[in-house]
Amino acid sequence: MQNLPKKVRSKKLSAKVDLTAMVSVSFLLIIFFMVVGELAKPKILEYGMPDCDDCGEYFGCRYIDENRILTILLDDNDEMIIYSGLIDYPTETPKKINYSKNGIRKELIQKSKIVLEYSKNIGKPKNGIIVIIKPSQKSNYGNLVNILDKMKILNIQNYSILNEFTAEEEKLLAVR
Repeated sequence: MQNLPKKVRSKKLSAKVDLTAMVSVSFLLIIFFMVVGELAKPKILEYGMPDCDDCGEYFGCRYIDENRILTILLDDNDEMIIYSGLIDYPTETPKKINYSKNGIRKELIQKSKIVLEYSKNIGKPKNGIIVIIKPSQKSNYGNLVNILDKMKILNIQNYSILNEFTAEEEKLLAVR
């Protein structure tokens, strides 16, 4: 008989799947979606509503604290009209200003100081100014960006952009 070569039997390896990488990726995805979900929550803007501790439901609790409001009406030719308070009962008369160093920046700084002092006196020292920005049809996008830059530079956190004008505001913009 001939010597036949022996068949070499290979060692059988156990068929294990290493899931370590899959578990790591799963945890990373879970963390990612938790963070994205938290960042996607809408931020709420407080409009300075007074507390309803000592007043009735219709006596003052549903009204905005007009002492904290500054409204900016953007007009054409790099001009704007600002007024404090509500248009029907402004705390300061409306005035026309521009984007110069002594214009809107100076007004925002002064009004912020006045509002912070007022808030401190009523017991809410963290309540700052509320700026309402209303660009007209004649204003350009650059003017709106400039105002938003001023909000960021001066650290004014409570502001909103509205495109609805009252009849009185329309009259203010029409008079030039």
